[in-house]
Amino acid sequence: MVAPPRPTTPAIRSEKAARPGPLVGATVTVLVAATLIPLGYVGWATASVGWTRAYELVVRPRVAELLFNTVALVAITLPLCVVIGVGVAWVVERTDLAGRAVWRPLFVAPLAIPAFVNSYAWVGAVPSLNGLWAGVLITTLSYFPFMYLPVAATLRRLDPAVEESARTLGSHSVGVFFRVVLPQLRLAILGGGLLVGVHLLAEFGAFAMVRFDTFTVAIFQQFQTTFDGAAGSMLAGVLVLLCLALLVAEAVARGNARLARIGSGAPRRATPITLGRNAILVQAALAGLAVLSLGVPIWTILRWLSIGGAQVWNLDDIGTALGQTIALAGAAAVLTTVLAYPVAWVSVRSTGLLARAVEGTNYITSSLPGIVTALALVTVTIRVAPPLYQSVALIVFAYVLLFMPRALVNVRAGLAQMPVGLEEASRSLGSSPSATFVRITLRLTAPAAAAGASLVFVAVATELTATLLLAPTGTRTLSMLFWAYSSELDYAAAAPYALVLVLLAIPVTVVLFRQSTKAAAL
Repeated sequence: MVAPPRPTTPAIRSEKAARPGPLVGATVTVLVAATLIPLGYVGWATASVGWTRAYELVVRPRVAELLFNTVALVAITLPLCVVIGVGVAWVVERTDLAGRAVWRPLFVAPLAIPAFVNSYAWVGAVPSLNGLWAGVLITTLSYFPFMYLPVAATLRRLDPAVEESARTLGSHSVGVFFRVVLPQLRLAILGGGLLVGVHLLAEFGAFAMVRFDTFTVAIFQQFQTTFDGAAGSMLAGVLVLLCLALLVAEAVARGNARLARIGSGAPRRATPITLGRNAILVQAALAGLAVLSLGVPIWTILRWLSIGGAQVWNLDDIGTALGQTIALAGAAAVLTTVLAYPVAWVSVRSTGLLARAVEGTNYITSSLPGIVTALALVTVTIRVAPPLYQSVALIVFAYVLLFMPRALVNVRAGLAQMPVGLEEASRSLGSSPSATFVRITLRLTAPAAAAGASLVFVAVATELTATLLLAPTGTRTLSMLFWAYSSELDYAAAAPYALVLVLLAIPVTVVLFRQSTKAAAL
């Protein structure tokens, strides 16, 4: 007697590589080609200089000094951001901390303060502040939210049953964190660390104000004096190599692990860990961090407002700048997050060098200073597509190139926690790819996408260099007007624009957190 065939069920294959569909493949191909424009500009500039001259410009004491400064900055600041970001996220999401609804957006708000504003505030408070440790202090306070946001979003989606099982087996809260929670945060930590790293490589204003030279500072100085000088192009090439080293390190640490599970886990929040006698100490530590990251720059802004009085509040100019800032930031946030999905899908669902290369090109491009990307787009549009020069489309496109990693890291982490079997089961029941994406993928990754969109929105609202070079005639964003007044040493007139930038980020972050929480409950 022949045994009947065994029934088939949708396979749960979180480890098997998937092939992208035509739409995903075409979108990713166009994005990869677009991200190569700044790299192509650097390569073209290098070839124009000639290999002999390029070698002479790279192998010199000045480059060795810049290399030491840049590597030391990343080596010190990155671990500090990991410790602060993960620690704050764990305290806020996993303990009985009072005022959690206030702490959550409060530790995202530093992203609304441009690093050069933070730097100037600290120099004003401590005039002798300069050098490496000044750069470490300012960038740590400015960039730790890049670590806090993805880690906090991941903690909210973890199944609390695993942690509770570890506690019932006798593990202390500290042991549970290091043995159970921390391994599940690996993708979020690596992604956040990559964001911090590439921003450290690309930052200019914060370091210029504390007189600390990195590659980006030197590049900006070269372009400022010679527009696209050979020395600046060679330094940009070295910066690309540093970013590549950072990408390789992150890829090796990430490996091919998948952190997916079936279902949404227990339909409840994790039981908060009681802080007890440590509550006051923890609250004081969080308050101290908030004062350092927000209090100092806000105090400086209020001092400028006090000096300027009522006459610095030009409501017409402020209203126009606010409207243009929201329009540009909103359009860029939506477009960047939408385009991050196909790239993240290829990165998570596929394996091999191609998947890593697709994702890696976005990080390499974002690591370049904004002025390099802007000059590349100016050169290409003038020679190939003159109508796009100084258009809204071009500046939004530049924002996508510059800030794609902020959305990509979060979307990738969300996709990595969602098993492929859910999508396959939906398809096997007759749902189309688009319906499966809307009903399954989009709902489960909505919290991560919302966090990514908020990061892009705040980044665009506070972006300066590329905006100054690419903005259409008549465009005046909040950051542009702040820079215009502060560069003329009219700090009182610049204060209202800085204050509006800070206030703009807080409600946006709160709304995105509420939307992501509702989406996760569906």
